Amino acid sequence: MSTLKVLMIGDLVGPAGVKMFEKHIASLKKQYKADVIIVNGENSADNGRGITPTIADHLFDIGVNVITTGNHIWAQSKIFGYIVTQPNLLRPANYPSKCPGSGSTIISVGSYKVGVINLQGRVFMREYLDDPFRVIDSLLTYMKTQTDIIFVDFHAETTAETAGIGLFLDGRVSAVVGTHTHVQTADARVLPGGTAFMTDLGMGGSLNSMIGMKKDIMLHHLRTQMPVRFEVDLEPPYVMSGACIDVDTQTGQSLKIEPIRIVDNQGLF
Repeated sequence: MSTLKVLMIGDLVGPAGVKMFEKHIASLKKQYKADVIIVNGENSADNGRGITPTIADHLFDIGVNVITTGNHIWAQSKIFGYIVTQPNLLRPANYPSKCPGSGSTIISVGSYKVGVINLQGRVFMREYLDDPFRVIDSLLTYMKTQTDIIFVDFHAETTAETAGIGLFLDGRVSAVVGTHTHVQTADARVLPGGTAFMTDLGMGGSLNSMIGMKKDIMLHHLRTQMPVRFEVDLEPPYVMSGACIDVDTQTGQSLKIEPIRIVDNQGLF
């Protein structure tokens, strides 16, 4: 039996998240003997909203295989053209088909093909998006003819909707992990059908922030409901979290999922 090891890292928030990834990804890859690195970059821009071509290129240059995103994918206008030319930067597959880019990709890793699918939830999000259950059924019709090793990033607000996608896909894909809430959950497990599952991978960014943003500004908004402009927190300590998933290359089923969480007290700036 041959095993493929895949690192999946949660939302990188602003410069702090990107620098944490820069600092630790080489040692993580060595520690876990990772063959594939998938990271959610939808908050990696300097202001914490969207991703730029420069940041995407940098993440690819330092070892990322696929970048997934979510509801902030269009926050930086320069990404509109870039995403058409870079097939391994994904936007949610259940966005309208006329949107630029794609919601899925297949990469070659040695002699294996690995599929990655990006979906967005609708509960408390954009409920006018296409049904993610229907969309992934359609995507799998094609992708399963190419490979059984398939990873799904489900960018969603509620734990119930993410659990629903995980159970719906159990036995049909290698892993389903959630992103978007920036809070790592304690429910990593392999489901009965062989699909690794985790409700949310967590984030990379300032640990004592509010989901990567300066807490004073967000607290003012919560207490007064007055409009504010959120700002990325750059203060230490920092956190980066995700999971390592071991997959049987013969069956596409996961053998185990191990949560990852690094806290770094050193300044990054």
